[in-house]
Amino acid sequence: MDLMAELLDDLRAETASLEELLEPLGEADWELATPAAGWAVRDQVSHLAWFDDAAVLAVTDPDAFAATLTGLGPVGDAVDDLARQARGMPPAELLAWFRAARARSLEVFAGLGARDRVPWFGPPMSAASFVTARLMETWAHGQDVADALGVVRPPTDRLRHVAALGYRARPYSFAVRGLPVPAEPVRVELAMPGGGTWTAGPPDAASVVRGPLLGFCLAVTQRAHLSDTGLELTGEAARAWLPIAQAFAGPPGKGRPPRASG
Repeated sequence: MDLMAELLDDLRAETASLEELLEPLGEADWELATPAAGWAVRDQVSHLAWFDDAAVLAVTDPDAFAATLTGLGPVGDAVDDLARQARGMPPAELLAWFRAARARSLEVFAGLGARDRVPWFGPPMSAASFVTARLMETWAHGQDVADALGVVRPPTDRLRHVAALGYRARPYSFAVRGLPVPAEPVRVELAMPGGGTWTAGPPDAASVVRGPLLGFCLAVTQRAHLSDTGLELTGEAARAWLPIAQAFAGPPGKGRPPRASG
């Protein structure tokens, strides 16, 4: 299986996992608060749907996408504005929108080669990185929904894609905060849910991140406080990176507070 086929299969599976959470929800459930301040379950879903539509536009009509991008203004402000605009949509219509937008995006992505360049919110990305980012967003916003519902989702080896994106985004995590990137490399060694170890970085690096694949993905998507991830950090470069790690585009994220003990 080639890289794009693998990514698309895993994106379909991650989409199905989110839909399993959404399908049985009553209307009141869509209004439940998620850990993202000011966002309900419905906002997480409308966010995914809107950006899936934007992804289709970026691939099929880059000029129209560029015009849309210009009209949005600062991405951080636009994300909240777009969520507010969709709050009058009934849950059934919102779910239908997400399903249609995701189906169309999968169809469009299937026509891309892994190295094709796609414009996005920031520098253009390879198609493989682009699809990986949509998988990361689906999992991360799905985690917000699961947290709102009090559901624990079993981690899967699909998280290796999120980990890879998070590792590659290490320089961005510093740059978006105006900080210099430490010259020292970082090694990452993560236990995968299905067995085996996912690794990245030089084997002889003095700075190392070890722990569960899930914990690393929660850290780089800022869905859990570092103290709640089960990660072990060795070396200054690792300790400088993980507290600010950010796999997603846009301004610095606010992160999450530690879980209450007891």
